[in-house]
Amino acid sequence: MNDALIFGITLGKILAIAVPLIIAVAMYVWWERKVIGWMHVRIGPNKIGPFGLLQAFADVVKLLIKEIVIPTNANRALFFVAPLLAVIPALAVWAVIPFNGGGFVLANVNAGVLYVLAMSSLGVYGIILAGWASNSRYALLGSMRSAAQMISYEICIGMALVCVLVLAGSLNFTAIVEAQRGTKGLFSWFWLPLLPMFFVFYISGVAETNRLPFDVAEGESEIVAGFHVEYSGSAFALFFLAEYANMILLSFLAPILFMGGWLSPFQGWHFGWLSHPGFGWLFLKFFVFATSLLWLRATFPRYRYDQIMRLGWKVFIPLSIVWIFVAGILKYFGAAPIG
Repeated sequence: MNDALIFGITLGKILAIAVPLIIAVAMYVWWERKVIGWMHVRIGPNKIGPFGLLQAFADVVKLLIKEIVIPTNANRALFFVAPLLAVIPALAVWAVIPFNGGGFVLANVNAGVLYVLAMSSLGVYGIILAGWASNSRYALLGSMRSAAQMISYEICIGMALVCVLVLAGSLNFTAIVEAQRGTKGLFSWFWLPLLPMFFVFYISGVAETNRLPFDVAEGESEIVAGFHVEYSGSAFALFFLAEYANMILLSFLAPILFMGGWLSPFQGWHFGWLSHPGFGWLFLKFFVFATSLLWLRATFPRYRYDQIMRLGWKVFIPLSIVWIFVAGILKYFGAAPIG
């Protein structure tokens, strides 16, 4: 296979992942507005396109044609670099995410989990730079809050992943999913022996993406809009894209790590085609998790900043340390995963 063919195949895979992801962000925004509208007894978007489906694309066009206003005393270079540092890791992290058992993944590397942790942690630099380069007190305060919050909950996510790695014995996402294959259906998945870590991972992921009820970095009632208060137009659109791409990533990682990925919940139960693995099962699980993030936003009030820090450092981290030992004991005695 020559270099040109390899380049063409790789480029095709990149487009096959990146283009649906960007479209998924637009559709996710539409679904968010619809779900929250229903929960508030409103209609939501319903004017542009059938069922308001084109509303998100209209918003994109609006952002792209708006002027980018630069504060007078801002650092111009870093002001424009910050959105790129936020969105590039949010897109690059998808290189190691598998979508089915047939091998559709851009790079099926053995250290996929470490790659995801490394790339997702880079996004904090874009947020810090955005707050500092804007030369605004509100933006700087929001970026400092966000940096402390993201770094704190990255530790919780990392420890939750250690528990998964103990049971799976691999850093490869495909191998982690295959380790959950068994004859007990959904009871063979990692969510059962790692139930506390599943909730730690999920809640820490919500905090990592700065979403309600952990959105103190963007608290409109406190600091206007946080780190991107001075951004407008396409620069703001990049921050918007990064945030929702990370939400979609969280909604894919949770089922891959804890809920069997593309495996059927009826595996080994002889329910015909329902027992067969496939992308449909992964998408269904993703949709449930993605909708639950919107449910949290419409249900819970914003936490105080000290409450968020206390939850991470005094509850999640001690619980994670204890459960690493529990996972090791379960693996040693063969109690997990359930075959």
